[in-house]
Amino acid sequence: MKRYIILLYILMFVFFQSCRDKQQHADLVIHNAKVYTVNDDFSIAESFAIKDGFFIEVGTDEEILNKYSANEFIDLDGMAVYPGFIDAHCHFYYYGLGLQRDVDLVGTKSFKDVIELLKEHHKKYPSEWIVGRGWDQNDWDVKEFPDKKALDENFPDNPVYITRIDGHAALVNSLAIKKAGIDNSTVVKGGEFKVLNNEFTGILIDNALELVRDIIPKSTRNEKIKGLVDAQENCFSVGLTSIADAGLETYVIRLIDSLQNEATLNIRIYAMLDTDKDGYKEFMNGGIYKTDKLNVRSVKLYADGALGSRGARLIEAYSDDTSNYGLIIKDPSFYKEVCNMAFEKGYQVNTHAIGDSGVRMMLRIYGDVLEDTNDLRWRIEHAQVVHPDDIHFFKTYSIIPSVQATHATSDMYWADERLGEKRLKWAYAYKSLLEQNDWLPNGTDFPIESINPVYTFYAAVFRKDLNGYPEEGFNPENAISREEALRSITIWAAKAAFEENEKGSIEKGKFADFVVLDNDLMEITEADIPKIKVKKTFLSGEKVFQGK
Repeated sequence: MKRYIILLYILMFVFFQSCRDKQQHADLVIHNAKVYTVNDDFSIAESFAIKDGFFIEVGTDEEILNKYSANEFIDLDGMAVYPGFIDAHCHFYYYGLGLQRDVDLVGTKSFKDVIELLKEHHKKYPSEWIVGRGWDQNDWDVKEFPDKKALDENFPDNPVYITRIDGHAALVNSLAIKKAGIDNSTVVKGGEFKVLNNEFTGILIDNALELVRDIIPKSTRNEKIKGLVDAQENCFSVGLTSIADAGLETYVIRLIDSLQNEATLNIRIYAMLDTDKDGYKEFMNGGIYKTDKLNVRSVKLYADGALGSRGARLIEAYSDDTSNYGLIIKDPSFYKEVCNMAFEKGYQVNTHAIGDSGVRMMLRIYGDVLEDTNDLRWRIEHAQVVHPDDIHFFKTYSIIPSVQATHATSDMYWADERLGEKRLKWAYAYKSLLEQNDWLPNGTDFPIESINPVYTFYAAVFRKDLNGYPEEGFNPENAISREEALRSITIWAAKAAFEENEKGSIEKGKFADFVVLDNDLMEITEADIPKIKVKKTFLSGEKVFQGK
């Protein structure tokens, strides 16, 4: 009897070992999850296997667990899993630099608050220049631009440069003006110096910013590296595994490439060449540059300024400043030259255009070059105010509107003052824009808005601020669905960078970039969405963030 029992154990061991030997090996298996694949069918899976940084199969728990052995199994106990989020338009590098040196002025309720924050920061971190970012006069009781008097009184011995939340206006003090060599005879094309009672107020608009910005001492190499790494960590913490940086000089791109090669920097970056700086033509002449982590095949243009600082170029004057139409940053011949070169070199063109006149100009310049439908995916970044007569150009020439949904819910408090009720109806029209080509990339534009892509999702679907205002949503007819919003920060954002075959969905053969949330974006109540937290973020199958 004992002999038979031993024989039975041997047979069972051989059987199970044989089953194990037949299993395929994976590095990691995720199971017992609710996996939003964001594939063409928007199917939901339970499990997937990863090997060498790629998804190798997606399916049910039974399918994956029976088929694969693995170095590690993670049971997610039913939690929701999504493709790694992608920010289709942000300023990653400058956000990182700002973490190192800028005084954070976001959310200040008065100019007095601004002064107090500058004083506190300068006391803790004394330096020659005082630099800050994020003030917005529209959040203050007095909604007019501030002037330099309080800066002069409090910082007579330090040049001060503080930019508005949109990055298209800045306030400087008299010492900064003196150091920049600005006087009554100074003129800047595509920029403006605000004057009141024949005296310069210290407010700079658009191209005028460069006169002061260019003389501020440059960050050291170590500061740049720390900024990039800190920005990466913050991105991972909110589930971002890829970003599109909207305007980088070539030396920054080369720094990023070197850091990625040595694995100091791992986040995937779609880098748009800054056409305001030297070097972009030389880079374009070298062709498209592509690695697993870096993709350079586009240029960034600026058509106009921003609505909040009244620099966005409008067809009709601002409703609250009837002599002002905003600014076109460059001569139209410059945009045509860059577009023609990009077309020749196979580069995408991505143009900041906010006002309906700026958008109209660029749509027509694009159309002259593109001539017909195509798959070149040239983009209008922001596309905040599009005249109804012009919206068809997006479809006619396959031009992609690249939007940032939280701009609508940040601007809605005062946008009617700038535009009037009639124009407001065709502003931030995300549903109408999506319908032109049936897809729409979405981003945050951080640091102008919050880095969190969940807020982008919430604003796109519900058109409300984080306090649930307004009750019916801002221009709710232009809300998009939850599925469309999720696609806009995953597969459509990947498509906007020509990377839909390698990321943006959880499918076999794509990079194993994914995020685990503590609640389900697609099912929980509207009010609970902004409270969602990231539990884990994975890049190429490696965990890069662990939440609480």
